[in-house]
Parts: sequence; C-alpha cells; structure tokens
Amino acid sequence: MDEVQVKKPAQMPSTILFREDADKGFENVRQESLALPILKLLQNSSGEAQKRNQNYVEDAEPGMLLNTVTKKLYAGEQGINVIPCYYRMEYQEWAEFGTGSGRPEQMYPDNSDILSKTTKDGGKDRLQNGNYILTVHQNYVLIVGDNGSAETALISMSSSQGKVSRKWQSLQMSQTMTDATGTFTPASYSHMYNISTVLNSGKGNQWYGYAVKTAGPVASASLYQRAKDFNASLSNK
Repeated sequence: MDEVQVKKPAQMPSTILFREDADKGFENVRQESLALPILKLLQNSSGEAQKRNQNYVEDAEPGMLLNTVTKKLYAGEQGINVIPCYYRMEYQEWAEFGTGSGRPEQMYPDNSDILSKTTKDGGKDRLQNGNYILTVHQNYVLIVGDNGSAETALISMSSSQGKVSRKWQSLQMSQTMTDATGTFTPASYSHMYNISTVLNSGKGNQWYGYAVKTAGPVASASLYQRAKDFNASLSNK
C-alpha cells in the first residue's frame, strides 16, 4: 500500500530576511502618494454606525472615532492622543444633501473672497447657484498609540466644531518653553493633545462634538522627528 505523503506547510521567511529588505519596494512612494486617513466622528446618522447600512463597520457606535482607511475604531469617551503637525483653513462649496455628489463641489483657499459672494440663509452662507459655503478647519495629526506607534490622519472641523478648532489653535500657541536664551513658543508638534468626544445639544437636536486637552510634551526624539517630517511634507505643497 502506497504511503500517503503529508505535505508540510511552507516555512515563513526568517525575520532576518525581512529586516534585510526593510523598506524595499517603496523607493518612489512619497507622502502625497498615500491615502491620508480621515478621523471621522460618528453621529447617529452615520452609516458606519447603523447595523443594516451597507457602510456599517462592526462594533461602531455614535460618538466613536473612525479611521476611514483602516476602519479602526477609537472609543470617544477615552479619546486618543494626537500630535498636531499642520493646520490650514479652507472654504468648501457643498450642494444640499441628496442633490450633489456627496463631496465638495469646489474648494477655495483661506484667502479667497468667496464668502463675499454669499448671503445668509438660515445660518448658511448661500451662493447664487443654490450651493452653500462651509468653513472647514483641517488639522493634520499623528495619532499616537499606547506603544508609541504613530499614524497620520486628518481631523476636519466645521460648523459648531470650528470653535473647538480655534480654541485648539490658541491652546497650541499658548505653549511655551525656556532654554538658555529665554522663553519661546515651540512648534505645534512639540506637544500631544487628547481628542475625545462629547454629546452636545441645542435647538432640539443632539450631536457629538470634540473635546481637546493638553496631554503633555512629546518625549520621544524619533516621534518628534516623525511629526516634523509630516509637517515638512505638507508645508512644501
């Protein structure tokens, strides 16, 4: 009777080989070649938090934070620690819900005069074509893990959350350090901040918003350099 040969599973390459080839294949990949994850604050209306919605993300609940690329969820009450690396404000032109593409129709820089072409309409800055202008605060950050890991992300704040972003900018600019030559204002990426979520209410509605507090200075030289490099990649655009 012929013996049945049992095929042994192929062995994984040694980690030594992986180490020898570290970063190979990414020689021409730059920061702008990557999809920058957006850190999304889930609301009751978010499809990602509705079990029967096609966009549902397992275990997602309103008030959580969602990485739109990796689909990783963060508890809103506990929050996450981030390093703010770059900030810019922009104006986005949107069509009314259900009538447009589901994304901005146009985007304008912060020095644009687009607001002068709008009229107030129920709290919105309305253009003659029926679309409205939204002022958006774009906060580019590193999300810092408990193990010291870091990943890039974008936190967009608009409408009522614009006030939170402005307070965050003021908080960053209020940080000071002192050396042998005196006191100075360090870079925005010199400190970490905890971003959590809170339930807001007003005019009969409820929604989740952001809360920001200082988490302390960046203690790792490698993490500081990573944040500095991320800032440089965005500043040079």
